[in-house]
Amino acid sequence: MKTFHCSNCGHLIFFENVQCERCGVLLGFIPEIAEMSAFAKVKGGLWEVRPSKGGVRYKPCHNYAVEKVCNWMVPCDSVDPLCHSCRLTSVIPNLKARRRRYYWFRMEAAKRRLLYTLSVLGLRVDTREDNPKTGLQFEFLENRRGKNVLTGHDNGLITMNIAEADDVRRERVRVAMREPYRTLLGHFRHEIGHYYFDRLIADTTHLNEFRALFGDERADYTEALTRHYKKGAKADWGATHVSAYATMHPWEDWAETWAHYLHMVDTIGTARACGISMTPENPKDPMFAAEALPGPPSFDLLMKQWYPLTYAMNSLNRSLGMPDPYPFALAPAAVKKLRFIHRVVEAHASQRANASVEQ
Repeated sequence: MKTFHCSNCGHLIFFENVQCERCGVLLGFIPEIAEMSAFAKVKGGLWEVRPSKGGVRYKPCHNYAVEKVCNWMVPCDSVDPLCHSCRLTSVIPNLKARRRRYYWFRMEAAKRRLLYTLSVLGLRVDTREDNPKTGLQFEFLENRRGKNVLTGHDNGLITMNIAEADDVRRERVRVAMREPYRTLLGHFRHEIGHYYFDRLIADTTHLNEFRALFGDERADYTEALTRHYKKGAKADWGATHVSAYATMHPWEDWAETWAHYLHMVDTIGTARACGISMTPENPKDPMFAAEALPGPPSFDLLMKQWYPLTYAMNSLNRSLGMPDPYPFALAPAAVKKLRFIHRVVEAHASQRANASVEQ
């Protein structure tokens, strides 16, 4: 993710900020131009302190102005009170229950970061209203007496258990499941991977290559799930997969690898935007350079920069007594799968760009 600055005073701000900590001005994200902007109140809505091209007046998303769980803006002439991200959510938690508003806030924040990365990759996400056939929808549910909610994807509907927004509960599950990594954003990236399997792989020319790399997705899923939780992954799973869970079924291998790819793209993009460069004392150690690129980075460059960056991240965390933020080791077979995803995403983005030019 790129860096953002307050357009009123130039102070560095985060993607999630709603107010500048230096000048106190109201902040909001404009998805149409992918920019954070400072706003001043005027008659008829909000006006950018330094208007972007077109001089559009904005209003806060309803979930920004009323519910305090969003920081995206909507053009004043929009008939919908919700921003594009919030329109994707069809079911929210019961806000009368304890801490549910906070959980909802955490879920929406993770979803907005996911959408930003997808946009950078040229992957447009339509709502069910915009596209009933292939649109996306989220439901944020919680366990009820006698009925547990399973996080998952089903034909464009992503269900998320709001318990994943509870850090204590999520860490307890991570330890019990012996998972090296479990985050709320990671769940969103995994489940959207299932959605994009349907959009980018199923019934396309990529399917045969997918099966050669990931396996035959026609294998019985229920049987695979039962086998995985009964016997677990093979001891040598790391030689072929990004995670133990990825060994369960080709669909899960794809979703886990897809999530991993988004981790890489967003983390490296953020490092570059921050101007991070690493020149270790030992010239034989790998370096990281935040050089300007004429276009999207190649996969080879992504991999070349990923190792030194993750080594530095893990080393810094260990200096603080914190766990490794990247507890993985990518085997050549897993890298091949990541390369395949990169090519599929690039092909889709190129196809969309060409279609846009033709129109």
